[in-house]
Amino acid sequence: MAVLKITAQNFEQEVLQSDKPVLVDFYADWCGPCKMMAPVIEEIAEEADDIKVGKLNIDNEMEIAQKYGVMSIPTLIVFKNGEEVKRDLGAKPKKAVLDMLK
Repeated sequence: MAVLKITAQNFEQEVLQSDKPVLVDFYADWCGPCKMMAPVIEEIAEEADDIKVGKLNIDNEMEIAQKYGVMSIPTLIVFKNGEEVKRDLGAKPKKAVLDMLK
């Protein structure tokens, strides 16, 4: 499955109302570590059938980033049944992200 572009318009439907866990990558285009994470996020999205993977640009969606207290990027948040269940900050290797999803 491709990486979903998460926006204020689809956040509730794609993340909060999802029947699968959702990994959301809070990022910005100007962020170096976010660019390093992009291939990892894309690989996980392609390989994972049991989760959704989305990216949310904090410059475009500041209200959502503020609501979830995202102070630095990249921030990865896993949502399950509409609730945040895990969070990790900074660039991570693929294995660390996959461990977060367990």
